Amino acid sequence: MKKILELITEEFEKAFEKAGYDKKLGKVGISNRPDLCQYQCNGAMAGAKLYHKAPIMIANDVVETIGSNTMFSSVEAVNPGFININLNSAFVAEYLNNMEKADKFGVENEQEKTIIVDYGGANVAKPLHIGHLRSAVIGESVKRIVKYQGNKVIGDVHLGDWGLQMGLIITELKERKPDLVYFNENYSGEYPAEAPFTISELEEIYPCASKKSKEDPDYKERAQHATLQLQSGYAPYRALWQHIMNVSKTDLKKNYDNLNVEFDLWKGESDAQPYIPGLIDDLVEKGLAYESQGALVVDITQEGDSKEYPPCIVRKSDGAALYATSDIATLVEREKDFNPDKYVYLADKRQSLHYTQFFRVAKKAGIVKPDSELVFIGFGTMNGKDGKPFKTREGGVMRLENLISKINEAVYDKIMENRSVSEEEARKTAKIVGLAALKYGDLSNQASKDYIFDIDRFASFEGNTGPYILYTIVRIKSIIEKYVAENGSIDDLSVTDTDNEEQLALMLELSKVNEVIENAAIELAPHKICSYIYDLSNAFNKFYHSTKILAEEDEDKKKGYIALISLVQKVLETCIDLLGFEAPDKM
Repeated sequence: MKKILELITEEFEKAFEKAGYDKKLGKVGISNRPDLCQYQCNGAMAGAKLYHKAPIMIANDVVETIGSNTMFSSVEAVNPGFININLNSAFVAEYLNNMEKADKFGVENEQEKTIIVDYGGANVAKPLHIGHLRSAVIGESVKRIVKYQGNKVIGDVHLGDWGLQMGLIITELKERKPDLVYFNENYSGEYPAEAPFTISELEEIYPCASKKSKEDPDYKERAQHATLQLQSGYAPYRALWQHIMNVSKTDLKKNYDNLNVEFDLWKGESDAQPYIPGLIDDLVEKGLAYESQGALVVDITQEGDSKEYPPCIVRKSDGAALYATSDIATLVEREKDFNPDKYVYLADKRQSLHYTQFFRVAKKAGIVKPDSELVFIGFGTMNGKDGKPFKTREGGVMRLENLISKINEAVYDKIMENRSVSEEEARKTAKIVGLAALKYGDLSNQASKDYIFDIDRFASFEGNTGPYILYTIVRIKSIIEKYVAENGSIDDLSVTDTDNEEQLALMLELSKVNEVIENAAIELAPHKICSYIYDLSNAFNKFYHSTKILAEEDEDKKKGYIALISLVQKVLETCIDLLGFEAPDKM
């Protein structure tokens, strides 16, 4: 389905061509002066140089050619050569009715792609903390948006489940519970199915072991040896590692579920390890990897770079692989399993160099196809009101479940201020609205920007917040429920033309949805959807306050109103689903 701007532009391209000018000058955009017109065409200004003619003369020629086109209510040339455009409300109503019938509101996809979104990155044996929030929330939304556009999308949590942290946990377990069969060299039976620790114990063991390793060189050496044994396939430690994985995944899934975040794959760094030896051999055979100060490196600087990039280290001098090696090996695995057209990675923007390095090695070595897209979305920091990274009152890193609890409590307090529901119902609603407050508060910012996490502002039912968007949806639901209760039917209704200024403004805002979603998918930018639904909610509320929807005596008008706000509800609910949250029935 063509976008409304495309349809308007087509008419102006024809008009420019008919008037004797290049059709490319007919591009139309949304007016930057909505008080004067809805859309504008500035092609006459550019045409002045091409045709050595005053822009107002060109604009007048085009307006004359447009004539009495029923698409427009007015087309006017104004000095020094702008063309102001207003649409006929009957045309907009017809467009909305066609959009409502179209699949996905007319959102289209030029070419279906297989896309892998890598957006988890949590480490096993550790609780999720607020540092994991942005990756999960932005990644989930990006995944949903590009999937909605019509792509095959695979989301991977890509766990940090390999390396020294595992050796540290095993070493600490051996100190605390030396009698476990995993530490008995003479044990030859099957290993227990039950883990010898809980998630709470595990989360306490790792930081304790990490602290010891920094203070005790002998302890660190034992941990490194345990890591080597694990990675060499030592059966007892592999069995312990599997317990760590199972217990951690169960807890991580619970926490990601609380964020309404889902992954198609629960793979980790360990899955890439079998591919590393072949990868190293391939890089050496192709003459890309060479030895530098005992390490194996690959140069990544390219012609045209504005700065010199350090080479990518793929093997340390002691023979160990690095994160970059693991990430490149993961690409080898993903190419074999999925042959994707595009990769999207989410991580703190301070990791930009790491992604530049392994992306370039992958391209240089032919690990991914020449036309494969490798995209890094580097996000900014979530800061407290003091402008510094958000912390607990004690100065520590806040657990994600505690952050969710805090914002749910803030929403609950606001609901109870105007108590009209039971406490149980308020708690249930607060959980839904709290998630919207949290996610919208994050997603409404451009990913690369740092932002201030303000619970009071995010939980507000007014302003540019998640709760305000949900309140708008709930308001529409309430109107439609009352309409149905008055024996009204919402089947086979159509949006109708209007002379109501606020209604037309709402209709025009609604008509943008397909273009907004397509742009958000192309640019991987959830904040564009946030901005749109805020504008749409504002347009609806202005219409609501200026129009007696249910009290309208003209039955045809009333049906047109209900058709319009029903479509607003559908669009808003679709968009918040793309952002990863939902609306309650009441607020």
